[in-house]
Amino acid sequence: MSLVAPLQADVTAVINADARVSAAPAQHPDLLRFITCGSVDDGKSTLIGRLLYDSKSIFEDQMEALDKDSRKFGTQGAELDLALLVDGLAAEREQGITIDVAYRYFATPRRAFIVADTPGHEQYTRNMATGASTAELAIILIDARKGILPQTRRHSFIVSMLGVRHIAVAINKMDLVGFDKAVFDQISDDYRALAENLGFESIKFFPLSARDGDNVAAPSAQTPWFQGPPLLTYLETVTVTSVSSVGGALLPVQWVSRPNLDFRGFAGTLVRGTLNVGDTITALPRGSKSKVTRIVTADGNLAEASEGQAITLTLADEIDVSRGDVLVSGSDVPVPARRLAAHLLWTGDRPLASGAAYILKLGTTLADARIVIENAVDIHSYAAQPATTLDMNGIATAQVILDRPLVAVPYRDNRDLGGFILIDRFTNETIAFGLVDSVLDDTEHSATAAAAIPSTRLVDRAGSFLLGRRGAQLEVPHQEWALLILTTLVSALVVWALTGSGLLAAVFGVADLILRPLVTSVWTRFARRQPPADTGPFHDDGADI
Repeated sequence: MSLVAPLQADVTAVINADARVSAAPAQHPDLLRFITCGSVDDGKSTLIGRLLYDSKSIFEDQMEALDKDSRKFGTQGAELDLALLVDGLAAEREQGITIDVAYRYFATPRRAFIVADTPGHEQYTRNMATGASTAELAIILIDARKGILPQTRRHSFIVSMLGVRHIAVAINKMDLVGFDKAVFDQISDDYRALAENLGFESIKFFPLSARDGDNVAAPSAQTPWFQGPPLLTYLETVTVTSVSSVGGALLPVQWVSRPNLDFRGFAGTLVRGTLNVGDTITALPRGSKSKVTRIVTADGNLAEASEGQAITLTLADEIDVSRGDVLVSGSDVPVPARRLAAHLLWTGDRPLASGAAYILKLGTTLADARIVIENAVDIHSYAAQPATTLDMNGIATAQVILDRPLVAVPYRDNRDLGGFILIDRFTNETIAFGLVDSVLDDTEHSATAAAAIPSTRLVDRAGSFLLGRRGAQLEVPHQEWALLILTTLVSALVVWALTGSGLLAAVFGVADLILRPLVTSVWTRFARRQPPADTGPFHDDGADI
């Protein structure tokens, strides 16, 4: 029997029931972070709404608002539209789609959950990747009528790339195919073949009707052939593993605290390991060493700090440490590098061209970076294909060439110092997510990388003359060089028209051609020194993830 009909009648009962969502996450030590993803209209928001409803995790005012919103924006006729519990933006409700990531906390007596509802549209893939970057498990929804679609493949590859190792495949809208077991089995076989080489540790399949609640929180009489647990029971009991965090303590310095002459501390969030008073630390990339004398927190001094804590360290010696440096304990000290091998998810509107330069943000530091594409990933077959450009939502392997050594570790070992973003130098937009695969020697693949970077040497020589060795790194890729020449010619013609002097126009053009890239680079470096809000591996909006 459908569970949609009783929903309206249950509103009063739910309002009067004791809500179980008010408990703080600290009271539920077993917290699971998961994401719902998949193609457009596969029922992601509806599934989360159903989980919230069936777990009695909706407040009284939320139920009243849902009742009103369902009559105004709902797509379920006179029934409650559970998708509206997470689709809160005006544009989302008008179009009936998910655009931004929506996070919801809920709890059952057995476990607490933080779920990220992510969009299915290809143009919002960047939002989906943001939600997946903190997930330990992914629920991938598939419309039983349509089967596996390109976005199903893309989202599966992205969650695999981001270290998610446990997948629940929710084959939704089974009511629209008559709960046909053959349809369920076929889609299950297709997805197993798709995910064969994605490195998932576990894949579970569930025949659902998120709208009606079949197999969501309780077994459904419509699927006597399905012997597995309901989805919520699975979420309550699954044991997950995520990106490992191995090695000594790592503390990216976010801020140097100097409130008075007697105190100098280095503040940040410990992203790996434990740190004790008396431990020897190495400040990278300079390599200076000292000992920890105090671990200061808002709640007082600590003898030991563990991963995830925000702390301020004081050191025994006055060594040079600034924002962006990394304090490391133990003998396994990462080697700062200027070349990284990485996977990229391109989210910019304009294609990425091999050799283009951007600002890279990794941890708490910024650096100039040049990207050399090696191979693009065919989203239909996951095969690597040679490429020199990458379109929006494309995935590629690439070399990242930095203007100075940075502390980076493979993403599989640590998310915070293994994940980075690329920022457009002119618009300040985040245009790519990156995952470090490995750290390369400066000489490794250098000839191949140099050959792949289209550049001009006029600006390089001028930069070397005016700014020294660092100025020689201001290479300009073809597309930027062409735009520079075009705008310079136009400016020179304007000067010629206004003054009637060809010599003055020529001098102006040469000066513009040389000085504009230098001024842009100096401004970029100046802006890079400003302390932006602390960010997680894939955020530049001030929110840790």
